[in-house]
Amino acid sequence: MIAIVDYGVGNLRSVERACLQVGAEARVIASPQELGPAQGVILPGVGAFGDGMACLRAAGWVPALEGWAAAGKPLLGICLGMQLLFEESEEMGRHAGLGLLPGRVVRFGSGVKVPHVGWNQVRPLRAHPLLSGVPAGAYAYFVHSYYVVPADPTDVLAVTDYGEPFASVVGRGCILGLQFHPEKSQEVGLRMLANFAAIAAQA
Repeated sequence: MIAIVDYGVGNLRSVERACLQVGAEARVIASPQELGPAQGVILPGVGAFGDGMACLRAAGWVPALEGWAAAGKPLLGICLGMQLLFEESEEMGRHAGLGLLPGRVVRFGSGVKVPHVGWNQVRPLRAHPLLSGVPAGAYAYFVHSYYVVPADPTDVLAVTDYGEPFASVVGRGCILGLQFHPEKSQEVGLRMLANFAAIAAQA
């Protein structure tokens, strides 16, 4: 079962429906106590970084997610959920993240329209099970004003160009992230969700 974390922000039901569409058993859960039967966890999210972290703390999710990752169990962050995996963000001040991956979240520069909204290409940098069956240059749907800058370049699985290349897919061990919305990215997004379900089943 794939557990989709409900911490008050995110397109929970659309992510759940997309998982079910690819044949993955998925369920939205509202508390860490419901993690028991899960093989993988999806951390979705929309909105501001600081608010997202505050909601995670208030609902008791921070130690649960830290423990999940420390145990080597698959965790997929989507959009804001991916950004929360990192150490800190500069969005509306300085905010500490989960710190499961080293790096920070920064705002797009003045040379591009912010937010970055719409379809854009995802360019894989190396092979990874999350990207299996995803063609180079496939389009995915983005909605964000900030992007992650991983401290370790080897954590970047794919990039997208928007003014300059930024990390659109990240991964280290069991911890994975997609900056775009797979549930809105049609076949490409569904393929990645199916790949994550397979990763979780094999973990």
